Amino acid sequence: MGRVVTTVLVLVLLALGGCVVSLSTPDTDAEEMKAKYGGPEALYAPAKGGMEVHYRATGPEDAPAVILIHGMAASLHTWEPLRAALEDDYRVIAYDQPGHGLTGPHPERDYTFAGMVDGLDAVFEAEGLDEAVLIGNSMGGWMSWRDAVENPDRVKGLVLADASGIPSSFSTRSNLGFRIMRNPVGRFSMTRITPRSGIRRSIYGAMSREEIIDDAMIDRYWELLRYPGNRQAMADQFTTEQEDASDRLGEVTAPTLVIFGEEDAMIHPSAADGFVERMPNARAIIYEGIGHLPMEEAPERFSADVRAFLETEVYPPAPEPMPEPLPLEGAEPVSSDDGVAPLAPEPSPSDMP
Repeated sequence: MGRVVTTVLVLVLLALGGCVVSLSTPDTDAEEMKAKYGGPEALYAPAKGGMEVHYRATGPEDAPAVILIHGMAASLHTWEPLRAALEDDYRVIAYDQPGHGLTGPHPERDYTFAGMVDGLDAVFEAEGLDEAVLIGNSMGGWMSWRDAVENPDRVKGLVLADASGIPSSFSTRSNLGFRIMRNPVGRFSMTRITPRSGIRRSIYGAMSREEIIDDAMIDRYWELLRYPGNRQAMADQFTTEQEDASDRLGEVTAPTLVIFGEEDAMIHPSAADGFVERMPNARAIIYEGIGHLPMEEAPERFSADVRAFLETEVYPPAPEPMPEPLPLEGAEPVSSDDGVAPLAPEPSPSDMP
């Protein structure tokens, strides 16, 4: 009987192994991905441990800097509409976080804030920046406000789009990919089996405006997730314990705009209230009919709100100088050859009442 059970188990394991092999999805080719998703605009900032952080920078080099930080499983491409809307007046920088896009995995597999900030530090140094406005979505929003806590002198302002990091008692349904990654077997499988159909379902689960999803978007998420090392990096991020620093949000004094999609299935929109309650200079806007990615689902409104925030709260126009007072009617101009104002003449007796 024991031999029969052993034989059955071996056959089951062989069958499972065969399924993994037959269904396995290989990594994409790094050079092909750099050519397709990097191109002539691609820049690379040297970072800790030999990591090269992929980023793009457009706009005048002497203009105020804005750094765009994407969320988990995304890339700098998620910010394309906002970049195009701001680049005439701002130095707009978007980068692929460690474990994402063309940056690839962190060399030490460190996905705590201390490890993830290596990417942001590299961009600051490469661009020679002393300060910038940080605009982040989801996990990128968490990165943004955490950096404002740890490095307040370099954060001029914040835009938190469906940002994570606020404890919540509300549950959300999440999307397929994230539900799989919360399970140990799922994480193991996802690093080897990543069907395009699964990525498609995950994107549909994150967005409310499904009409903007196209094949090019699905391919970009699918191919960059399979960039060498990125799938394991994503699994590592789901097992990395992050410090709850939400009790330090009150230390952030930079002006902050919080934007949430009312239909966000990943992070409950009540988190917007959590940020406003904790941060002294924060206000929130809720977008009806929008999900987890407002910068892609409502690009025109999002760009307009960000620009208005930058122009009125972060970089308000200087007050106009007070106009010179007009001379009194009938008064003679005051002047003298030696630059000293002459004394007024004594009134004559005929002028006195």
